[in-house]
Amino acid sequence: MLNEQEKKFLGRAVELSRSGIQAGQGGPFGCVIVLNNEIVGEGCNMVTSTNDPTAHAEVVAIRNACKNLGTFQLDECDVYTSCEPCPMCLGALYWARVRKVVYANTRHEAAAIEFDDEFIYEEINTDFMSRRIPFIHEPHTEALEVFKQWKDMESKLKY
Repeated sequence: MLNEQEKKFLGRAVELSRSGIQAGQGGPFGCVIVLNNEIVGEGCNMVTSTNDPTAHAEVVAIRNACKNLGTFQLDECDVYTSCEPCPMCLGALYWARVRKVVYANTRHEAAAIEFDDEFIYEEINTDFMSRRIPFIHEPHTEALEVFKQWKDMESKLKY
């Protein structure tokens, strides 16, 4: 059960989803990122307005929050989003190391309005040789050398 403040944050995400479609920015998705009960990042889906297939509301909000906070990790932040994150956004949220995610609509409700990610969930669990998009592994000596250089680098910033 959400408290009143959390309900406001989720409501803001829904508001962003509505204003985004009214402005013609993209699909009906909005997201806010909160730190210490203050919104530090927000975004709506901007896929079609920016011609960027990665400009989902969560990714836009993550980029906004990271810029505002001057960091690449959001480990003390909570995310409020108008819909259950897709596989790409789920991955981005894990990479950002957020504390929790609260969402309104489910992925099944999104599928009912033709935002269906089920094929991606299926592809993730499919053997590489059977995926719809071919994935071809071609080892390269210099690529491994770059990895070794990173491994041996003392000044690297781990993430």
